[in-house]
Parts: sequence; C-alpha cells; structure tokens
Amino acid sequence: PVFAGMNGSAIENFSCVIYNVSLMNCTWQAGRDAPGDTQYFLYWQNSRDDSEMECELYIKDENGRNTGCRFKNVRIEDELAYFLVNGSSKDSLIQFYDEYIQLY
Repeated sequence: PVFAGMNGSAIENFSCVIYNVSLMNCTWQAGRDAPGDTQYFLYWQNSRDDSEMECELYIKDENGRNTGCRFKNVRIEDELAYFLVNGSSKDSLIQFYDEYIQLY
C-alpha cells in the first residue's frame, strides 16, 4: 500500500502560521488512534533546491510528544513549501502526513 501504517495514526489538523516576517509556527494533533508512545517528527523543504530540514525546536505537549515546531529565520523563497510529518512507535507503523502549503 502507498500509505503503510495504522489507520488513524497520522497527525491531524496541521497548520502553519508565519509572523514577524521570519518566524513560523506549525502545530498538529496526534492521530486519534496512534499508540501512546508515538513520537512525531517534522521535515520541511522551503524550495525545490533546498534539502529537507528537520524541525530544530519542537513544541511538546504534557506527555512529551511533539505537537508543533517553531522556526526562526525563515526565508520564503517559493510560495509553496513542502511539509512532511512522520511518526515512530515501538508497537506499530505510523502513517505519515504530507502537504504542500502556500506560504504568504
């Protein structure tokens, strides 16, 4: 299957907000059927020529699970940025979530 991983384990409600020109906050919610030990990791690509970068500063919930990311010094080169959030768990494969987002 294209989407390996347990149904309902991918993140939900992904959104990113840019403020003060160069700061960006992205947030998401854990998949409702994701195992309790699931940890999520965010990668993004600012332009087609850039390599993928992992989030440097995760926002964590009370259980220590990554539920967001703060980016500093964001330069927007293309209006379209690519975001990928994948997850890992001891117990099961976690579906990834990806989206091209129009940045402005």
